[in-house]
Amino acid sequence: MTEPLSRSRFAIGGMDCASCATKIDTAVRRLPGVNDARVSVAAGTLSVEHAPTADLAALQRQVVRLGYTIAPIAGRPSGPGAAAGQAHEHKHEHGAGCHGDHGHEHSHAHGDDHDHGHGDGGAHRHAETSAGTPAGLHGHDHGPMTGPWWRSPKAQLTIASGLALVAAYAVGLMLPQVQEWAFVVAMLVGLVPIARRALAAAFAGTPFSIEMLMTIAAIGAVIIGAGEEGAAVVFLFLVGELLEGVAASRARASIQSLTTLVPKSVRLEDPSGVTEVPAESVSPGQVIVVRPGDRIGADGVIVEGDSTINEAPVTGESTPVAKGPGASVFAGTINADAVLRVRVTAAAEDNTIARVVRLVEEAQETKAPTERFIDRFSRYYTPGVVAVALLIAIVPPLVLGGAWSDWIYKGLAILLIGCPCALVISTPAAIAAALSAGARRGLLMKGGAVLEDVGKITAIAMDKTGTLTAGAPVVTDIVGIDRTEREVLASAAALEAGSSHPLAIAILARAKADAVAVPQAEGAKAVPGKGLSGTVGGRSLFLGSPKAATERATLGSDAGAALSALIEAGKSVSVLLIDDAVAGFIAMRDEPRPDAVAGVAALKSAGVTPIMLTGDNARTAAAVGEMLGMEVRAELLPEDKQRIVRELQAKGETVGKVGDGINDAPALAAAHVGIAMGGGTDVALETADAAVLHGRVLDLAGMVRLSRDAMRNIHQNIAIALGLKAVFLVTTVLGVTGLWPAILADTGATVLVTANAMRLLAWKPR
Repeated sequence: MTEPLSRSRFAIGGMDCASCATKIDTAVRRLPGVNDARVSVAAGTLSVEHAPTADLAALQRQVVRLGYTIAPIAGRPSGPGAAAGQAHEHKHEHGAGCHGDHGHEHSHAHGDDHDHGHGDGGAHRHAETSAGTPAGLHGHDHGPMTGPWWRSPKAQLTIASGLALVAAYAVGLMLPQVQEWAFVVAMLVGLVPIARRALAAAFAGTPFSIEMLMTIAAIGAVIIGAGEEGAAVVFLFLVGELLEGVAASRARASIQSLTTLVPKSVRLEDPSGVTEVPAESVSPGQVIVVRPGDRIGADGVIVEGDSTINEAPVTGESTPVAKGPGASVFAGTINADAVLRVRVTAAAEDNTIARVVRLVEEAQETKAPTERFIDRFSRYYTPGVVAVALLIAIVPPLVLGGAWSDWIYKGLAILLIGCPCALVISTPAAIAAALSAGARRGLLMKGGAVLEDVGKITAIAMDKTGTLTAGAPVVTDIVGIDRTEREVLASAAALEAGSSHPLAIAILARAKADAVAVPQAEGAKAVPGKGLSGTVGGRSLFLGSPKAATERATLGSDAGAALSALIEAGKSVSVLLIDDAVAGFIAMRDEPRPDAVAGVAALKSAGVTPIMLTGDNARTAAAVGEMLGMEVRAELLPEDKQRIVRELQAKGETVGKVGDGINDAPALAAAHVGIAMGGGTDVALETADAAVLHGRVLDLAGMVRLSRDAMRNIHQNIAIALGLKAVFLVTTVLGVTGLWPAILADTGATVLVTANAMRLLAWKPR
């Protein structure tokens, strides 16, 4: 029997470009017991799938030899041989969420049919970086870029190399006879750590690393008497690496900065009173007190108090939301008006912000198709560059009688020009920035492959209830026949008082909004399959479906026409009878979200065809579809939705499916991209490929545009990386440029590509 695999995660310091990730990936995969490895430059993490008996201490030593720092990410140890403090988890599949049953105090027969569904994400573990590296393990010049950039080991090495270069120039001016040796010494200050990393990478399976190319070029420069240029090239290389590190740190911090939104402490209520405790110490079930103006320290449910909550830090929604007892609140949001007592529903490591950060980091460990292609290309590209440089160095002198020093110099310049840094970072930098920018605006995508696929969508199948609509009915019309509208509403609300049925909630909410006084009903009871009955002010009342009402009273022609018009509009109508005479109608419907019309229009303008797929009745669905201007397929079972998705794909469409991730699991699985629509912790993140946390229809078009903007950025980066190399390749062979411009071209291209990718961090939906 094959023993189960475990997964461990580590924080890597000093990993600032894709070539760094490639070296670590290659070295780790060669170790015994390692089944798979995923490295994220953006998150600064290494995730390893391995046998429980694998020697993780040897793995850490291998990474340190490459010049990086490594620390286990704390988690739940599991499996034999799990070292203390190391993060392990057995590999397993997550199931879909569950359905909740909703009880109703009264039975209704108001005649509407909704396709409700509630997704529930699976459980997530939290990763927290431990404070240090294992005993005896020390990184080299690739220390982590934390704190001010000038304090990092990389910056200190760069500064030392620069000072050595200046000192060599000074020595050369005073003692010209030792100038060449002074530059050799200056070069060695920066080259020794680079060469050490090059050798470690070579022994670990990456012989053609950027450090190896740099080492060969620098040593070659000394051999042909160009020590001054060799020292300058080493310094410029270190400057380029430092700039990469600063840019990578900025990208990494962009998503991690979300964690700073959660306060460090909360006011915990217990039998002895209210005390201030660390936020990470509270557990589900405990109650915290949140004062006006404070950030909420945990996900939870309000148990006492009414206030408006500013959710912009989490969802991006600019308008504060009014919330009271029973409403959910998220960690990091701001309580505006009144004191709230909140029952905690999630530990600190599983709150909304922690889940978002974790999902983005895990997504950044998954490579996009373009990134995988670039990785494969670079494996052949770099050896090819070495071969070309070697041919340029030896063929002209041997065949054409050229000067050896001139052509070796050109060959060394070609080596530097061919460094693949700018090329291999062109894709992951843009993807990491795009994933981070999307997450900060409530658009979650599970990896670069999903990011690419979203932009290719040409048709998008969408649920009605809870996706295009708010998911709960509201009162749209009140028609008085022989009573005023306020009297009709008051009488209906009297019968519905205390009910938790969605239609009852809608009627009571409308009465509250219109400030209608609700009288006390006597003897209120459910009439099975028909409606509700009771007495108010000595009069007999009945509220029920049109069919049940016509069994008790006769509708006049005007009343019948009004009722038919409401039903034709796809609304659920309740008829109110007072003393067995028609008093009026109350019509309700699950209305489109406020941004649904604009969202559907934005999808169309992006070249995406929206289609409504719903299990709701055809009349209601058609009415909503007409309001939104989109094609409708109604009264569908889950297998029908899957079949329609397959039909669209057969026509050549790239299909996205938007739903709750539970009722629509077959269609979500069949689509090219499954997108969960919801809010905060209720989103079905485990089922879908992507999620819109705000629940806004407009954000679907925003997600498509973010994907396309990211792919445009990637293509620009590739053009910059290859274009500059092509130009300097020609000028070097022609003798116009040499070693200095060559390294400037490589460093410049890397900086330009990184800076261009970082523009995506400021992305905003149009």
